[in-house]
Order: sequence, then structure tokens, then C-alpha cells
Amino acid sequence: MTDFTYTDLLPMGPDETPYRFLGAEGVSTMSAGGRTFLQVEPEVLSRLAYEAIRDIQHLLRPGHLAQLAKILSDPEASPNDRFVALDLLKNANISAGGVLPMCQDTGTAIVMGKRGQHVLTPGEDEMHLSRGIYDAYRVLNLRYSQMAPMTMWEERNTGTNLPAQIELYANTHHGQEAEYHLLFMAKGGGSANKSLLFQETKAVLNPTGLRKFLDEKLRSLGTAACPPYHLAVVIGGTSAEYALKTAKYASARYYDSVPVHGSPSGHGFRDIEMEAEILKMTQEFGIGAQFGGKYFCHDVRVIRLPRHGASLPIAIAVSCSADRQALAKITAEGVFLEQLERDPVHFMPDVHEEEFDGDVVRIDLSQPMDVIRTQLSALPVKTRVSLTGPMVVARDIAHARIKEMLDRGEEMPQYMRDHAVYYAGPAKTPEGYASGSFGPTTAGRMDAYVDQFQKAGGSHVMLAKGNRSAAVTNACRENGGFYLGSIGGPAARLAKDNIKKVEVLDFPELGMEAVWRIEVEDFPAFVVVDDKGNDFFAETLRTVATTIPVGKP
Repeated sequence: MTDFTYTDLLPMGPDETPYRFLGAEGVSTMSAGGRTFLQVEPEVLSRLAYEAIRDIQHLLRPGHLAQLAKILSDPEASPNDRFVALDLLKNANISAGGVLPMCQDTGTAIVMGKRGQHVLTPGEDEMHLSRGIYDAYRVLNLRYSQMAPMTMWEERNTGTNLPAQIELYANTHHGQEAEYHLLFMAKGGGSANKSLLFQETKAVLNPTGLRKFLDEKLRSLGTAACPPYHLAVVIGGTSAEYALKTAKYASARYYDSVPVHGSPSGHGFRDIEMEAEILKMTQEFGIGAQFGGKYFCHDVRVIRLPRHGASLPIAIAVSCSADRQALAKITAEGVFLEQLERDPVHFMPDVHEEEFDGDVVRIDLSQPMDVIRTQLSALPVKTRVSLTGPMVVARDIAHARIKEMLDRGEEMPQYMRDHAVYYAGPAKTPEGYASGSFGPTTAGRMDAYVDQFQKAGGSHVMLAKGNRSAAVTNACRENGGFYLGSIGGPAARLAKDNIKKVEVLDFPELGMEAVWRIEVEDFPAFVVVDDKGNDFFAETLRTVATTIPVGKP
């Protein structure tokens, strides 16, 4: 009989996070029964949530910025890797000004808290945290993206970005009985949609089987979630949902301090060797930082968890170029929030944009559509282009509305015939700016519309982020269309430097989902799919079966 021993499922090491002090107002201690209790007033939680959401929408961790800077100094990085990295660093510097958020998709607010058993609040902590989140989205230039289900089929934007996802747990760690620890995240749809769960079997749990499995699944992530990624892979789990949650938090580097070796007690651990091997695998994909190269991922976290003998969940998650999370804590000393980088300019290397301008092709979008298509037809895929002139903006709901019109026998709107269509949705426009943060959304969600729209005379030049399906490639070949890939991530820079005018064109009642007309200047993009059926991503994203082993036997 084995003696009883206890271990946390994922035992955490010391907290080495750099924090900034927010004050001690509303925090006090009291003694009773020989114990010290921490008293936290409800406004402390609201104030902390507001500060956290504000910081993570505008600021990044120094380590993330250092990884971007490293791409620019790496001789093995492709020119496109370096171009994307430079744009993301410029975006970080603009966003750090506190006006334009780093991404137009300001995300679902997520809070995970661990409350010590000696922490006293009046209760309803979730409500008080939600109040701070509400205030942040109301005051700041953020976007409301939460849809309330009115019926099974009908939805309405809540107009507050609530509800947030808030999960609070009891903290039983020794020495933290009178402390409140929290993790704040803002998760946009692009990266959230790349949280993947696979229910596998022991047959995958060997070097050859795992290599083949990961080669297929990691390529399938594509570029729609704005790489370079912080990638997390979780092997095992006491349940499927625990594996997924662990992957999400691991992608935020929350579990960096867990043990690096397993033990008979069954706790989870990080496999450092496997992390290095999977990172090397992703570098060999050729996908790179969105348009070919080495930097598909900044880094990899691999967590090996215990499992039921009949189950092998494998979870994959990413944190994208909008790497938005911050730790916080409330102790007897006061309220603390993770110190993010407030002055990212010192991460900008001595690189000048003209170094990247040699192969760029400038396209005037004010020309007739036939002229634009002829110019694009002469360019090979992967060519970098610079766009100047008018385009229309339309995404999910607008596309659905236009499809309904076509299905009723109505004509394709003239604006879809005359202009390139940009799949995007803006954040709020700050006073004095032409546009709020206005980056691209995931192209794949509009794939089902492309052939019908092109045959009706529209959508011949599309602009968005990420890879497209074979149906889009075929439609472009048959109908003379093009898909241009926009850099996913630098929404603040696009708003400040490239978008000069924004006005509602159609469906104004749809808010950010309306059809907009925008004027752009030197808007960067890449030819991804052309009118001959060439698709830049088709080769790099295809599955390659191999027997090269990975990890320890």
C-alpha cells in the first residue's frame, strides 16, 4: 500500500514577476483567533481591473519586445520576418502612448483569481471586477465585441464588452493565506479560435507518433491569429477541459515556474527539451512571421500532465502578437500590477524602413478595378505591395447581408465592384484621429462568400489576415480574383500612419460590423493568392508526414 502524499497538480515556484505599486487605499489587516486577515474593499477590485485592462491593451512585456527585436538582428530571419517584426515594434511604440490600443480586436476580458482563505471581501468579487472592466471599455478607445444571445439565432452586441469570463478559486498555498493573486487577459477572437483540443490515445505517445501529429496540427494553426506566436502544447490531463485551460495559461507563460521533471506523485511538469525541439520544428515550416521565414513562433511551452489510462487529451493554444496579459496581487502592503514596458522605444534597433523597400510595388486603388487586377496579375505571390487610395471595409455580418441581397436576386452593391474589400472592424476613434485601431480580421470566416460574390462582380481584390481555403484559391482562378495578406497585429500603426479617412458607407446600424469606406496611404500587404490559382500558403501549410523523432524516447 502506498503512503498518502499530496502534491499540487501544477506546483508553482517562486513569483519573480516585476510589479508596480498601485497604492494601499482600501486594503487593511485585522487579527482574530490568532490569525491575520487581509480586508479588501470592493472598489480595490474595480480599480485594479480598470488599471489591468488599460495596461494590457496598450503595453507589452519587456520579454516579448526583446523577442521582436531579436528577429531584426537574426541573420537567418527572412526579409518578410524582419519587415513584420519592425512593424510590430512600431505598433508597440504607438500603442504605448495610451490612445490607440495595440489591436482593434480588444478581446474578451478574462480574469483568473486565487483568493487566500484569510482574505475578506464583502462578496460578489466577480461583480466588482466586472465594474472595473466595464469602466475601462467605456472610457478607453476599445471595441465592444460581446454578443448577447436573444434567441437561438438572434444576437445583439451588449455595448459594454461584458460579460467577462471571471473564475475565482481558493488559494491554499502556504504563505499566501492573506493574499489575493490574479491574472488578467484580453483574448481576441483570432488567437482564441486557435485553441485546439484533440482526444488521442497512447498510440501517439512516442517520438515518431508525436512528431507526425504535431507536424500536422501545428501547421493547421496558420497565420490568422497573427504570429509570431507564444505556443503552448499540453500532453495529457485529468480532463479535456483542464488540458485546454492549462494550454491557455501556459501560452501566457503563467506556468513557467512549474517543475521540469516528473515524479511518482503525478504532478505536471515542463519538458524543456521538447520545447526546444518543437520550436525548431516550427522554424522549419517556412511559414515565418506571417509571410514566409523562420519566426512562426517566438517560443514554445510544453506541459506534460497526468492522465487517465484510457484518455490522452492534447491541447494547443497560442498567444498572438497582441500578447495581452498581466499578473496582479493584493497583499498587506497594498495593490500591485505587473510592470509592463511603458517606453518600448529602446527595443527599436537601428534599422531603417528603406532597407525593406527594394521589392515593394505601389498600387493606386483609385484606378478602375480592371486596371488594378491587371497590375496584380503581373506580380508573383509573396510580392510586397503598398496600397494608396479608397477601399471598402466589410466583415461577417455585412457579408451575410450582401449574400441575402444576392439570394433575393438583387445586384451586387457597386462599392463591392469598384473597390478592394478589407475584412476588418474598427475600435473607437479617439478625438483628433481619423480612425481608431483598425487591423485586419481573419480572412477564413469569409471564405464561403467569395465565389458567389466574385461571380456577381464583387470581391475581386480582398485584403485580410491569415490563409484561405482551397475554395478561395479556386474562385480566384476561375473569376480573376486576388487575395492580399495584411500584417496581423499592427492595428495602432495602421490607424495612425496609413488610414487617412473613415466613413460609414452602408448598414450603419451594425456598428463596427457596418460597411465603411476608408482612404489609405502606403498600406502594406502581400500577394497571397493570385488569379492563376497560386497560393503562397498552400505549400507551407500542407501536412508533411515524417519519421524524424522528437523528444526523449
